[in-house]
Amino acid sequence: MNVKQNIGIMNALIRITVGLTMLSWATAKLVKRPWRNSYLFIAFLAAMKVGEGIVKYCPMTDVIQNQMNQMNGSDSDSNKNGNESQNKSDLKQMMDMFVPKQKEQSSNGTNNNQHQQGSHHHEQENSQS
Repeated sequence: MNVKQNIGIMNALIRITVGLTMLSWATAKLVKRPWRNSYLFIAFLAAMKVGEGIVKYCPMTDVIQNQMNQMNGSDSDSNKNGNESQNKSDLKQMMDMFVPKQKEQSSNGTNNNQHQQGSHHHEQENSQS
């Protein structure tokens, strides 16, 4: 199995910090209630996050990247062939599927408010004449 680093330094530092915080919380709870398996499960998950941060490799990120490459019909060496802009546009399309479009709704709301304000201002001019 070929393992390459697939997360950045900032992501790794966040994973280590959050993982150690969760690990300390879970072990403190586990000391008070050792019969609770949920704290042990959280401790394992937190230890995995610390490990992911140390080696800068996340298996879930790797699975998602491989799925996206398979959907695009390209292999993992597509970045070496100069298809970076194509991959970025494909990634944007994938993100658009999962992230709701809030910008369009807010801009439509702004246009409606401006239209209402304009018509209200026009009504005031007519009433003054």
